[in-house]
Amino acid sequence: MPAKPQLKIVLCSPRGFCAGVVRAIDTVERALAIYGAPVYVRHEIVHNRYVVDSLKTKGAIFVEELAEIPDHTNAPVVFSAHGVPKSVPADARARNFFSLDATCPLVTKVHREAAIHFKRGREILLIGHSHHPEVVGTLGQLPPGAVTLIETAQDAATFVPKDPDNLAFVTQTTLSIDDTAEIVAMLKDRFPNISGPHKEDICYATTNRQLAVKKVAPVVDALIVVGAPNSSNSQRLREVAEREGCPIAVLAQRASDLDWSRFAGIKSLGITAGASAPEVIVEEIMGAFAERYELDVETVSAAEENEFFPLPRPLRPEAAAE
Repeated sequence: MPAKPQLKIVLCSPRGFCAGVVRAIDTVERALAIYGAPVYVRHEIVHNRYVVDSLKTKGAIFVEELAEIPDHTNAPVVFSAHGVPKSVPADARARNFFSLDATCPLVTKVHREAAIHFKRGREILLIGHSHHPEVVGTLGQLPPGAVTLIETAQDAATFVPKDPDNLAFVTQTTLSIDDTAEIVAMLKDRFPNISGPHKEDICYATTNRQLAVKKVAPVVDALIVVGAPNSSNSQRLREVAEREGCPIAVLAQRASDLDWSRFAGIKSLGITAGASAPEVIVEEIMGAFAERYELDVETVSAAEENEFFPLPRPLRPEAAAE
């Protein structure tokens, strides 16, 4: 049997689940443990098929809209980590649903910023991708027309405000730091008095994962981002790897997604995972490479993470004791 070729694997750190995703998944699992199945979840709790399928087997039922949930149910209804328009909790209250909000606190922070700007009478720009659930949720915090979506530097260059001295911007939390910096720079150049966030809206997890990829991408022959095609932060990681000069940068949900012909002849491989991708898939993909190569594994770290977000109040242990 011929010896397997050598392959150096460079693991990006941090990678995978962030505190907001951990909180969202724990919300569904804890609700199932306390109240039993079913637990309804509006939209995928996080953008990862593996996580969603795993929760389905435990009794979670995923719906896109509350209209799909039967009337008079006592089952909990969970809102996903991406956040929802204000109309959704209002609809849940009108139908007497017991709802649990698993919106990431960093997304809620953006919602609050937008509401404060609106209260102060400012015209608001949201830097983000249309149709992404987080953007839909943020736009839905305020009346129609209160927020203008800016998707590209071209949008920023051509936007015409009602009053250039009375503007504010917020951003989607899962964007590319570099793309957003370009758009923000253009807006600040055109509108020097524009109000921005006190602290960057792009979340710590998105920033840290991109920084790790920036370190690894230039020194490997290929890089795999474990994540779903509809995961914004995972797609941004792949784009960052390409921009940093990595010759092959691919997104994969599972080892079975890999096109092995693309990895022929590589000597080094970077691996990271989007904020909604479980570590077990990273291990699965490494296992698939271990069948074909003799692995030499090292980790490159860009930041330490120790953030923790508590569960929604009704699910906390002290609530159960009351």
